[in-house]
Order: sequence, then structure tokens, then C-alpha cells
Amino acid sequence: MPVEVDFPVFDADHHLYETTDSFLAYLPKEYKGAIRYVQVDGRTKIAINGWISDYIPNPTFEVVAAPGSHMDFFRGHNPEGKSRKDFGVPMRAIPAFREPEPRLAALDELGVDATLLFPTLASVLEVNMMQQPDLALAAIHALNQWMHEHWSFDYRHRIYACPVINLGTCEGALAELEWVTQRGARVVLIRPAPVGGLRGPRSPFVREFDPFWARVQDLGTLVVLHTSDSGYQRHVNEWEGVQREFSPFLPTAFSLLCIGRRPIMDSVFSAIAHGMLSRFPGVRLASVENGSDWVVRVIEDLQHIYAKMPQDFSEDPVEVFRRQVYVNPFWEDPVDQLAELIGVDHILFGSDWPHPEGLDQPLSWAEHCARAGFGRDDIARMMGGNLAELLDVPLARATSR
Repeated sequence: MPVEVDFPVFDADHHLYETTDSFLAYLPKEYKGAIRYVQVDGRTKIAINGWISDYIPNPTFEVVAAPGSHMDFFRGHNPEGKSRKDFGVPMRAIPAFREPEPRLAALDELGVDATLLFPTLASVLEVNMMQQPDLALAAIHALNQWMHEHWSFDYRHRIYACPVINLGTCEGALAELEWVTQRGARVVLIRPAPVGGLRGPRSPFVREFDPFWARVQDLGTLVVLHTSDSGYQRHVNEWEGVQREFSPFLPTAFSLLCIGRRPIMDSVFSAIAHGMLSRFPGVRLASVENGSDWVVRVIEDLQHIYAKMPQDFSEDPVEVFRRQVYVNPFWEDPVDQLAELIGVDHILFGSDWPHPEGLDQPLSWAEHCARAGFGRDDIARMMGGNLAELLDVPLARATSR
């Protein structure tokens, strides 16, 4: 029997598809040419500093894979051994993928009352600008300007577009945080990866960035660590003896095994072991689109290291994790096991719509939860209540369903 979703739903993971204007319209004159759209064998590609990226095969998104068309791949239903890309069902991009009013109509059709909204192509910027913090800050600010103009950061209290913060410099990150929050942003996205800089990469959670995290705490801003190109392809390349770009749609079995959940695990390890979350106990980190199978390993590793080296921690690191980290599981993950580890109050529902790896019908996750033994109140918290509390926004039914 279908589960009756008689409560408001706040989806933690929706995406927009960028237009070419999103990167170029506000890019300062001194950086013109650093980001370009070029023609290669009759196809449009994005080029960063003259290097042509295939990270997203069609970076203009005129044709995309239909929402949910990769679901069988992620269910493990692939007896023919097809590539992930082969599962996609191509479709022309519709206005709901690019514009706020049509997206509201799509939310009504899907039965979703509110959502966080993330960019899709943006992570190609930071990974290719690691040694150019000035360019990275300018490019990310240009994207945020476009996002604010086109979507706003709070569209009718239903679509909360999520600006990106680049921490190439603490001063630049602070300035960007102030700029987006003054324009209504309640949530920001930070790539789960080391940040670039003139002296090389380092964690965004080391003491150098304490002024930024102090301000995040003061503002009450939710920080999302959303899956991205975190630069870990270099490890795959070293093992395989090749030089390839990270390819989310054409991974090798080894690349999936090698990278796996390492970026989000390492990010959480750093936030805790480098002490940021203990220095700023009011900061909340939400892992989105990283799945949840890594959580048990993180908790076990923190327990083991704390037993061996308690002097390196100001408090129990597992308690820090359970206090300040929120997790959006993949739709196919065993949510009951996650609840045993961190509690229902720290679980966030996210459908990844309209991406092909996400759910074509977001509300179907309620049935997944019911089959796992959850009652109506717990499902309501995971599918909306928790996120509304984190953002301190009212959540009400906006759809008739």
C-alpha cells in the first residue's frame, strides 16, 4: 500500500542546470577568457584556463538524462553490464530545470513543498583553480551573483538556492558569506575537499579559517558538504598510470572503489580531528548526496583513534559527530541502519531531482522508510521537519497532492 504523505516535505537535494550566463555574465573583465564555451568536433564544451573539460559531457544542458533514469544502475540491476551513461534516457531540458516559476509548478506536481537547490556544473570550477585563489573567488562570486538574480536565495519560501563559498582565502570566504547572507541565504555549499591557495592546498577546517567558522556560527548558517569533484581522481590516476579527468558518468570499477566515500569521510574527519567543530559547537554540517554507508566507518574509526590518542581531542569525537553532522542518505540506502547510528533527528531526505541518479518521484522515499519500519512522525521529520528546523524556516503544505 502506498504511504500517505500527509505532512509537508522539504527536499534537501534538488538541482538546477546552469546556462552559459551563469558563469560568464558577472565574471570580472580581468578574468574574461578564463572560462569559455568552445566548439570541439561540433559539440560545445567548457574550457577552464584553456583546458577543455569533459566532466559534464553536455555543459549547456540542452539535452539531459531524464530524472531517475539511472535508478536501475544504483539498485544494482545491471545484468547486461551496461555503463552508467547507457542507462540515461535523453530528453530536452524543460523550463523547470532552469527557471524558478516552472520549478514551482514542478514541485507541485511532485508533491514537494520546499527544497534546497544546488548548481550542477559548478564543481568543475574549483577543482581546476586550486592554484588561483583569486580566480576561484571571482568565478564563484560571479556564479552566486547570477544565482541570486535568476533564482534568489529564498524564492517564495519554497526554493532555497544554495550559493557556493570558496575558501581559497579566509578573507574572501568571509566577504562572500556576508554578501550571500545579506541577500537572504540561509545555507551555503562548501566542496568536501581541501581548498586551494598560493601556498598549496589545506583543509578548510584548520585554524586559519576560524574567523570564517566563527561567523558561520554567529549567523546560524547551515553548511552543506555536497558531493563534488573533490580532486581525488589524482589518486586513481596514480594507481592506473593514466591522466584522466574525473568522470561521474563513465567511472571505472577501480575509480569507484578507490574514491568511494573518501572525500566526505576525510572532510568530516578533518572537521572533527582538526577541532573546528569543537571550537564552534554551534556550526552544523550537512552531508548531501554523499550517501550514508560511510557513517559507520567514520564512527568506528573515531572511536578507535580516540581510545588511542585522547590527548588530540578536546571531547569525544563521536559525540561531536552526532551533535553537529546531519546526513542525507542515498534513496537506496538502509535508512534504519543510519538511524541507529545518528538518530532520526539527524537524517535529511534528498531526492537529487532532476538528476538521473536521483528519484523520479521524490515522495516514493516515504514507502522506502515505511518498509524499514518507520512510523509517520519519524518519516515526517526526515522528509522535512529536520531541515526546516536547521534553516529556522516555517514549513507548511504548499501542494494538494
